[in-house]
Amino acid sequence: MDMLQSADFWIGLVKIIWINIILSGDNAVVIALAARSLPPQQQQKAIFFGSGAAVVLRIALTVVAAKLLALSFLQIVGGLLLLWIGVQLLGEEDDGEGEAKEHGNLLAAVRTILIADLVMSLDNVIAVAAAAKGSMVLLVLGLAISIPLVIFGSTLMIKLMERFPIIVTLGAALIGWVGGETIVSDNVLKEWAAGNPWLHYAGAALGAALVITIGKSLQHRASKAE
Repeated sequence: MDMLQSADFWIGLVKIIWINIILSGDNAVVIALAARSLPPQQQQKAIFFGSGAAVVLRIALTVVAAKLLALSFLQIVGGLLLLWIGVQLLGEEDDGEGEAKEHGNLLAAVRTILIADLVMSLDNVIAVAAAAKGSMVLLVLGLAISIPLVIFGSTLMIKLMERFPIIVTLGAALIGWVGGETIVSDNVLKEWAAGNPWLHYAGAALGAALVITIGKSLQHRASKAE
């Protein structure tokens, strides 16, 4: 209980919460995109389970994030996964047949949230770990407090997507942008990227363009099939 009376503890907690607020915007978009096609009663379950599991995953990642980021080709694979997720979320149809189909969609939404958060959080958790300064209690507490923030952000994003469909396209583009950034940030491209600063933005823009182009193509093909 002594640490609760320490100013450093509370300062560290505020830092972690603030870092999570700043870094959780793209995660909220992914969660909202993954859950938007579910029935209303399933959306809250996907958001809750997906957000909670993602935070637990971040805590586990904190221990090994720095080592994982040093592995060559890992971020390339992760970035390609994000591009695939962005295309799937943009191109998917809002279909569902019965309770079994809805249950399958719920599991698929939670799985998508976890995969995307795993890739997008590798570098984020390093910032959180630095703010925690080795305190696991501080780390877990700070990330636990971030859960309602992500849930609120995701719920708000779903409502906005229902009212303004263009946000779905912009959200998918954001995932593609992060995917492109992740690919060009890989350790194997480090020296090349350092000598060519434009590569960071070119890779991100190309990732966003690919997701939009392929996702819209899948949408068009599905509508023609109907």
